[in-house]
Amino acid sequence: MPTKERLLALLEENRGAPLSGETLAQELGVSRTAVWKAMRELRGQGHAIDAVRNRGYTLCPDSDVLSEQGIRRYLRAPLPCVVAEQMLVSTNLTAKRLAAEGAPHGTLVVADSQTGGRGRRGRSFASPPGTGLYLSMVLRSTLPMQSAVLITSAAAVAVCRAVERVCGKRLSIKWVNDLYRDGKKCCGILTEAAADVESGGVDYLIVGIGVNLFPPRGGWPEEIAGIATAVFEPGEAVNRCRLAAAVADELLALCGALPDTPFMEEYRARNLVPGRDVLILQNGESRPAHALAITDDGRLRVRLPDGGEETLSFGEISIRL
Repeated sequence: MPTKERLLALLEENRGAPLSGETLAQELGVSRTAVWKAMRELRGQGHAIDAVRNRGYTLCPDSDVLSEQGIRRYLRAPLPCVVAEQMLVSTNLTAKRLAAEGAPHGTLVVADSQTGGRGRRGRSFASPPGTGLYLSMVLRSTLPMQSAVLITSAAAVAVCRAVERVCGKRLSIKWVNDLYRDGKKCCGILTEAAADVESGGVDYLIVGIGVNLFPPRGGWPEEIAGIATAVFEPGEAVNRCRLAAAVADELLALCGALPDTPFMEEYRARNLVPGRDVLILQNGESRPAHALAITDDGRLRVRLPDGGEETLSFGEISIRL
């Protein structure tokens, strides 16, 4: 591992506490000059590192640059982790490539921004730098496809739990894959599967999660200005490495429970949709309905204007409150 990465790992382990150049050089087995050069590179990447004469170097407690070393510090168990140093097209695309190359279960891809972030049905997902958390996880599974579709529901609960634990903010869920705060969308989830043709099950799944943590500089794009929001207000602080680790931990734990669905009770309790009038969007047309309940297999039961009932699969339709 290069000196820069090993140095960052040491600073992360001692975040907020000073480490002398001599101590760092001894721990890393390099010269003081090598430490200084690596420190300069880390600062160039945006890491907030203070240097005080006769005390040493300190990674500031509020430094918020995403890094593999920063995420690993908070993970419950070691996971393969890729943190993009440059802007990605999409964390899902990168995760799919890694999965096709044999990446193991739990492989995590994290980025500060995306140029081609996507939602369901090919919609774009705004992913500006420095304002959000964008991650995808590779899940290897032997589940049948009908059970695997519940992973999106599990991911929604996982993000809600992680945000509440790390950030102290409570989010709601809009069936099936959007998270809301104060009546507006702050997070989207996109699950993509590669089928195993021989078994009829799943070879791997990619769960992509995009969280708006702060409003973008200059405001939201015009097309989403009325429906998008962020978890935090400008000036609030969040440790994105800690949040990324919490999301990964919660997601692995909940998906590992499948085909059992202990998370569905919480998914229903957090959901905004049951009891509301909705528009069902399907095949370019819309029709009104009243949402009644979410079933144990993650489908939405609605009452139609003629009094009849229908159970909707999220793979086929979208809804609008």
